[in-house]
Amino acid sequence: MITIRPGSHVLRLLQLLSVAGEFPVSSLSLLGNDRVIRMLVHKLESVQDFRLKAGGEIYHTKLIQVSRVDGKNDTRTIRLYRKAIPLLDLLYPHLSDYYLETFKGHSFSGDRFHIRRNHRVAEALAACMLARIEIRPYILPPLQKSAISNIVPASPSFYIARDFKKTDADRPNKTMFTRIIGALFYKGGCYAVYNTRDAVMKWSGRGELKAARNLLELTRMNAGLDDAPSALLFGATYETAMKTVMESDKNRRADMRFDRIYTRVHFVPLDQTGVRLLRQFVLPDWNEKLLSRLFAPEERSYNLGYMEYDATVNGRKILSHLDCDIARLIRFSEALKANPEPADVLCYSWQTEFLKSYLGSLAMIRELEMSVVHAAMGLAL
Repeated sequence: MITIRPGSHVLRLLQLLSVAGEFPVSSLSLLGNDRVIRMLVHKLESVQDFRLKAGGEIYHTKLIQVSRVDGKNDTRTIRLYRKAIPLLDLLYPHLSDYYLETFKGHSFSGDRFHIRRNHRVAEALAACMLARIEIRPYILPPLQKSAISNIVPASPSFYIARDFKKTDADRPNKTMFTRIIGALFYKGGCYAVYNTRDAVMKWSGRGELKAARNLLELTRMNAGLDDAPSALLFGATYETAMKTVMESDKNRRADMRFDRIYTRVHFVPLDQTGVRLLRQFVLPDWNEKLLSRLFAPEERSYNLGYMEYDATVNGRKILSHLDCDIARLIRFSEALKANPEPADVLCYSWQTEFLKSYLGSLAMIRELEMSVVHAAMGLAL
């Protein structure tokens, strides 16, 4: 007997599949201990007895099925078992109806392109869910463009691109050709969300520029925000994320580069570290809180210098890369190449190897422990 309890791996998997439809087997470690999660998945592929609470109705069924395309491991995907769909109504009223409408009666494409796109969305959803960000469209109020109204909840919330693209139903070509997978709102800000996974993301400058403008309009109409959204770029490694940003440099129009459309591009690794980063990135006014704890007011640059940096300490220009902002790091390095001067970069220990490789002798690397920084910001482990 498996009781689906709050906070359990089974409940999280059910909630995730109710929203994403499918999840990659290769990313199970994102949900917790890899060995534990894989054992659970194996168990859920067999018929079990499920109930939501003691004495509740019992469902005798498999919960999930694992499929693959052409026998390729990179397309192994976890989906709900059809006979388990009624279980969704135990989580939320009429959730099975929402699921069947969203995923065309539980019909999934076997095309590798569609599976991989679904996986990009699912990984971002999983990371947000574990960071205690609301991801369930059937709970979130839908975005609209009919009036200016504070519709977006005050607490962090993730809207999937397939849902907010519906606001442009009369102009389908406006956001068709885009790699954006969602929008993450938090108090005072919004991120356009992308996921490059373990390969360089092909960049459609014109499509992404339209997507960014569409998202800016949505933030004004639904969250009362006037600032252009920043971007979150999920990825397996820093190197892949950086190559994705630099690949867009090949675009003939400079205004369609990734780091021009979004002047802030925050890298989020697809692991438990990324989950901890998300908690940092959705704190209200998080970057100011961070910088105010790192530097004295008289040391701060307040973006008034000739180059982007955060402070001057003992004659050295200091950049905080605790924001994982790749676009800003590129501008900082380009400025130092043009006008070399003593400089330091603050980072988390897991960023050190990449930064040393990328910056070389341009700057000294100074490590800080994430747990210490987050404690200073009031974030619990």
